Amino acid sequence: MLIRFVAALAAGLLFAGAAAAQTKLLRFPDIHSDRVVFTYGGDLWISSTSGGTANRLTAHPGVETYAKFSPDGRWISFTGQYDGDEQVYVIPASGGEPKQLTFYPSRGPLAPRWGYDNQVMGWTRDGRIFYRGGRDSWSLPIARLYTVSPNGGPSEPLPMPEAGSGAYSPDGTKMVYSPRFRDFRPEKRYSGGQANKLYIYDLASNDAQMISDSPFASRDAMWIGDTVFYNTDKDGKFNIWAYEPGSKKTTQVTKNRDWDIRWPSADEQGKIVYERNGELEILDVDSKRASKLTIMVPDDGINKRPRQTSVANRVSWFGLSPKGERSVFSARGDIFTVPIEKGGARNLTRSSEAHDRFPVWSPDGRAIAYISDQSGEDEVWLVAQDGASQPQQLTTGGSAQRYAPHWSQDSKKIAFGDKDGRVYV
Repeated sequence: MLIRFVAALAAGLLFAGAAAAQTKLLRFPDIHSDRVVFTYGGDLWISSTSGGTANRLTAHPGVETYAKFSPDGRWISFTGQYDGDEQVYVIPASGGEPKQLTFYPSRGPLAPRWGYDNQVMGWTRDGRIFYRGGRDSWSLPIARLYTVSPNGGPSEPLPMPEAGSGAYSPDGTKMVYSPRFRDFRPEKRYSGGQANKLYIYDLASNDAQMISDSPFASRDAMWIGDTVFYNTDKDGKFNIWAYEPGSKKTTQVTKNRDWDIRWPSADEQGKIVYERNGELEILDVDSKRASKLTIMVPDDGINKRPRQTSVANRVSWFGLSPKGERSVFSARGDIFTVPIEKGGARNLTRSSEAHDRFPVWSPDGRAIAYISDQSGEDEVWLVAQDGASQPQQLTTGGSAQRYAPHWSQDSKKIAFGDKDGRVYV
């Protein structure tokens, strides 16, 4: 009897722990007072800053994202796909029927790297919504910021000729902004000509002053009090940094060495919420301490169920075995081989937690080399062509995006390069 009781108690605790488990992939958060709003599974959800069970705000089959609280916390503006393209909407923070505010046809549908048109950025101090739009641009990378009333009416452009993001100063007379938009493009340690740079723009004099002090990306600016906070990976990881316009001094606020900070957003009370490792954290800018939120989204978990998915339309790289009897390709982050005529398909990596790509068959036909970020950085891995053994990591110390490996003719050496222009053997 005691054994049955202990077993039942353990099962009950296990079930309760699973039921209250942290939901992952919470994205694009915003914060106001004791509430956070975020996107999960393409819908908007709201929760307490203490964590707990989230409440659903939207349930449309399209995507609802980039939610932002109004200054008084009564309203939430967001970008939605209710009629097939992206437009700006507003709903009560307690939930309700969305009201469409923009009607100019959006650009798209676009490839994922270009993100969404009519992307909500926030609210002005006088209660208007400002958003990024491509309606007046002649090329996809170029956009402007516009404002629109939550009561409806025409949109009005802000004076910057090009702007991909922005945040108002507390008095509303200036804006810190970036001319570029790269939210969904590869930007990890990118320092090329299209990297995000931040400027402070005087809305009265139309003067602009660059505040970025590094060739690496500076993005997601937030103006709290006398300080501009922003997200940059100039130390190798995306962390929060602070810039003081008065002294022109820059200091590092967070020093995470594992997961990048994504999509930070601030309120007017010194709190910044962001995504890290698929979860939400709140940073108190005064104490510089971050606290994790344990949030459970009460959906049916359909996308977390083990299932078989066709990869026929997701092939990203391919090649042939030395004798041409099988083909190798990468799709949905795994490495597969399939027969040209007879035999079965093989998933060689089965790594749902990693992005495996660039598979190349060795000339002797025994192994396949590929690139994987399973360790957190791009490294060269090796797997037996028949899948009889576990994949092995061959390199370490990666610090840049790495490209497809190439075998020597005797199958004893592998050469590869990275985005910094370096070649390794």
